[in-house]
Amino acid sequence: MFKSSISRRRLANFRANRRAVWSLWLFSFLFVICLFAELVANDKPLLVSFKGELHTPAFKFYPETAFGGDFETEPQYPDPVVQCLIKTGGLEACFDEPEDMLEQIAAGEFDVSTEGYTNGWILWAPIPYSFNTINYDVLTAPSPPDSNHWLGTDDQTRDVLARIIYGFRISTVFALVVVFFSSIVGIVAGAIMGYFGGWVDIVFQRILEIWQSTPMLYVIIIMGAIFTLNFTILTALIILFSWMGLVGYVRAEFLRTRNFEYVRAARALGVPDWKIMFRHLLPNAMVATITVLPFLITGAIGGLTTLDFIGYGLPPSYPSLGELALQARNNLQSPWLAFSAFFSISIMLSLLVFIFEGVRDAFDPRKTFK
Repeated sequence: MFKSSISRRRLANFRANRRAVWSLWLFSFLFVICLFAELVANDKPLLVSFKGELHTPAFKFYPETAFGGDFETEPQYPDPVVQCLIKTGGLEACFDEPEDMLEQIAAGEFDVSTEGYTNGWILWAPIPYSFNTINYDVLTAPSPPDSNHWLGTDDQTRDVLARIIYGFRISTVFALVVVFFSSIVGIVAGAIMGYFGGWVDIVFQRILEIWQSTPMLYVIIIMGAIFTLNFTILTALIILFSWMGLVGYVRAEFLRTRNFEYVRAARALGVPDWKIMFRHLLPNAMVATITVLPFLITGAIGGLTTLDFIGYGLPPSYPSLGELALQARNNLQSPWLAFSAFFSISIMLSLLVFIFEGVRDAFDPRKTFK
């Protein structure tokens, strides 16, 4: 797979950093779980067998009439009556049975096979709550961890673990998207400034100074007053202000290497400027660029968490680690909220930093595998 000696050396350097390797495996495991959060935490069944037919309520809408009910609306699957309807095949069987039958179904103690009912079955996710599921059976909010809610509930009786899983996915995807696009813009701008220099560099420097002096928070507040902020709009706003973090590093590397002998030789041979910039000079700037990437990623996650914490981030309908931290501040009598927010954010950021430390060492030409 890695045929060139440079690729093999980089891979060997990365593997030599055991902390980076283990962090990559652990973060990949957590990210895959969160990426398929609907399969892990969902208040709708993953699979329902009803009269020999399979249904996937977690990914498709089914009216209650599809399971023998009377309404065209989507059934409330956690409702004991709905579960009894699916398992027995008719409401008459549910209401003709002893009164504690519905309670047994809700508690998972009712076995249709032993009771003579073989109409259907329900396969739930490991966590039978989504990020916005309100548990009306909880008497106090926030409620401490128990067998139903492993990390407790928040002040709206929503499962904390489910919100962390969905919030982890949103935060990671947000950071990766922001860093990817802002890195492209920053690298291109820094390469143009450093390679051409002169008046091009001066004009870009003045534009950069003006843009850096624009207060990002005020712009987000103004845009939030005009539009309803969502994931796409907030990501675009952050990208507009985060691309400047790489410009200085890339510009400095291009200024340093643009007069090297091999660059002059390429110009003399008529190689186009864009090919010299991105094939010959950019690899020299990659070490400095990758060194900054951990700070950009952690900064993007921290920025999203901060905006959600102060109320100018994603809408309340989105699961957010910052909103969980805000609930922890507002409910000091519920320490599980603070611990959950702290450990989820700190573990995520630490793993990303360790991974990019290994990537930085892999691209550093001065490091060799021993």
